[in-house]
Amino acid sequence: MKVIGVIPARYHSSRLPGKPIVDICGRPMIWWVYQQTKKCESFDEVVIAVDDPRIQAVCDRYEMKSLMTSTEHDTPTSRLYEVSTKLEGDLYVLAMGDEPLIDARCFDLIIPERLETEYYVAGLVNVLDKATEVIDFSNQKVVTNAKGEAMLISRSPIPYPKGYLDFEYKKITGVQIFSPKALEFFNRTEKSILEKAEENDLMRFVEHGIPVKIIESGYKTISVDTQKDLEMVRDIIRKKIDGGEVIL
Repeated sequence: MKVIGVIPARYHSSRLPGKPIVDICGRPMIWWVYQQTKKCESFDEVVIAVDDPRIQAVCDRYEMKSLMTSTEHDTPTSRLYEVSTKLEGDLYVLAMGDEPLIDARCFDLIIPERLETEYYVAGLVNVLDKATEVIDFSNQKVVTNAKGEAMLISRSPIPYPKGYLDFEYKKITGVQIFSPKALEFFNRTEKSILEKAEENDLMRFVEHGIPVKIIESGYKTISVDTQKDLEMVRDIIRKKIDGGEVIL
């Protein structure tokens, strides 16, 4: 199977404009994501899906493969679909461009040995350790059925602990995988009600009965959504550099 790693990089972020190219210890954020993603030997190709010449210029400067995509995409999955129409592959792995601490080992957790269905969709989750993480609306919680497939993804704390407490809250991460047929379905199908409410792409599949496999990952990361997140990541990477774990 040909597996392509795709890193969507959108310039216009409401909370952090120009986010993919903000500086983190002397390198743009997208550089850190790309370097980590390239470490995965399961990928036949890694490409950054950009929507702005300023990001593409940075990619060229650091010799990172990029592909210009439309500015009209309002979700990472729709941008991934456009990539699938330009680069032929059997599976497309989405690695969000705002997670510079992503661990390359997580990707192999989500890549199947073989495809048993044309409509393959899966997403990695992390267990939430703190109560503050559970109530944080930016963390999208998920509940699954007995087969490990998503039943509901919500920004609210789900399940609600009314009569039972022996469970873990899990959040969707920025690592997801799709077959070409699944991406075609996403592109031709209108946004679902819960997708609009929760602002989560995967709900389009869930609401139409397409299984979304949920896989737990022990490799945790930090999404850079705000200036506070950015400073936290800068501090972590700076310490890694000072400790000799990272060489620029």
